[in-house]
Amino acid sequence: MRELGYQPNALARSLRRKKTHIIGVIVPDSANPFFAEVTRALEVALFKQQYAVILGNSDGDLERERLYTNTLVEKQVDGIVFVAVGQTGQEHALLIQKMQMPLVLVDRDVPRLAVDSVLADNAQGGRLATEHLLALGHRRIGCITGPSDLTPSADRVTGYRNALASAQIPIDETIIRKGDFQFQSGFDAARQLLTLPQPPTAIFACNDLSAVGAVSAAVALGLRVPQDVSVVGFDDVPLASFANPPLTTIHQPSHEMGALAAEILLGRLQNRELPPRRKLLETRLVVRQSTAPPNR
Repeated sequence: MRELGYQPNALARSLRRKKTHIIGVIVPDSANPFFAEVTRALEVALFKQQYAVILGNSDGDLERERLYTNTLVEKQVDGIVFVAVGQTGQEHALLIQKMQMPLVLVDRDVPRLAVDSVLADNAQGGRLATEHLLALGHRRIGCITGPSDLTPSADRVTGYRNALASAQIPIDETIIRKGDFQFQSGFDAARQLLTLPQPPTAIFACNDLSAVGAVSAAVALGLRVPQDVSVVGFDDVPLASFANPPLTTIHQPSHEMGALAAEILLGRLQNRELPPRRKLLETRLVVRQSTAPPNR
């Protein structure tokens, strides 16, 4: 076998054993540092158990998500870890479930679907970010959201609204701007906010990429962060601690989410009859140099 360079036929072996030892992973943006860390932790945990990973990047596109879903099902992977594009991705998750293939949802919930999931407490994180700014003395706090059909974005905004309501501060819809979790949308939304007749003294951006974009917009307008405007992000990706200034943000346990998703999926492969597990992980505030009391 060594002399001839023989390799066993993996396809024939998987057909006979009814196992491929391959796990499919579908994420909406493989370039996003948050999803990169989740995927890395997932792959490391699965590799230790002799599973290979096929990664599909849907790029936030439903048609690409459908194609990757169909491809992984056709290849008869042993299970799928799935981060849906949005609530409309429910039909693709339902297809995986219909094929009786083990499925773990990560980061984004799919309503009315009883499957294993690993999520962060995004509402808690949005509340912590806003309460931090309130404690510093800010009362006019802008918000840059993510796509409205994504449960993490909606929950983070819910936390923001709840914190303002608890502090008896009226919610001003004119300082809530929609983004898409990317640098450019954070830059554009912050520029709009900071050029208002009554600009906010602080901005809560619903992820770190848009928060860094917001800082860049402030600098482009000749403002200082945090002296003139404070900025808080969400995710605590490695970029956050190396931003200028280092970014105050909400840490969500991306590495733990990936490792736990692998653990739950492996458990499901061992016992298909287990009831669905839903793990909601806590978030926490990480204070750095992008926030300070408002400049009176």
